[in-house]
Amino acid sequence: MVHLSRDDLWSLEDYAVERPNFRAKVLEHKKSRQVALGEHARMYFEDALTIKYQIQEMLRIEKVFEADGIMEELEAYNPLIPDGSNWKATFMLEYDDPQERALRLAEMIGIEDKVWMQVEGCDRVYPIADEDLDRSTADKTSSVHFMRYELDSSMVSAARGGAAISIGIEHPALPIEGVQLDEAVRQSLANDLQQVALN
Repeated sequence: MVHLSRDDLWSLEDYAVERPNFRAKVLEHKKSRQVALGEHARMYFEDALTIKYQIQEMLRIEKVFEADGIMEELEAYNPLIPDGSNWKATFMLEYDDPQERALRLAEMIGIEDKVWMQVEGCDRVYPIADEDLDRSTADKTSSVHFMRYELDSSMVSAARGGAAISIGIEHPALPIEGVQLDEAVRQSLANDLQQVALN
C-alpha cells in the first residue's frame, strides 16, 4: 500500500521553488487520469502523485508548517491513494449555470452508487462511495463524490494483461451506456494495480 509521509513532502519554502515545475508535471500526468462521461460528468482517478499535489497545495494555501497540521492533511488524503487492488476516483457533476445545476442535482439522487466500471470479460463493479462523509441529502446529490472500486484477482490480471476498461452510469437522469477508456488512461489505471495474486 502506497502512503505518503512527511518525508515525501516539501517544506513551504522549498515548494514555492518547486511548484511551477511540479504543477506542470502533475497537469500533464492528469491528462491520462480523467474520463468524460457525456457533457456533464467526469471521473478523475487519483494516485500518489495527484494526492501529493493536493496535499502540497492545501499546505500552501493554509500556510501549514507545523507537524500536527501536516499529519492531519496526510491522514485525510492518504486514503484516496489506490492500494493495488482498487481504483479511487473523484466523480464530478459539472454544470456552469447555478440554476441548472440545482435542478439536475435534485434529479440525480443516488447517482454515486450507479457509476460502474468494467474490465473486459469480467463483471461490472459498482463503487463504495463517499466513505469520508455522506454527500447527498433527501433533496439532492452533491456535485462531487469520492469513489473506491474494489477488484478481484481476475479483474486485476485482466486489466494488467491489456483488457479494455469501460465506465458507465445506470441512473435515469444521466444514463451513460459505457465509455471505453483510451489506451493512455487504460494503461495508467492498469499501473495502479499490483501484479501479485489477490484473494
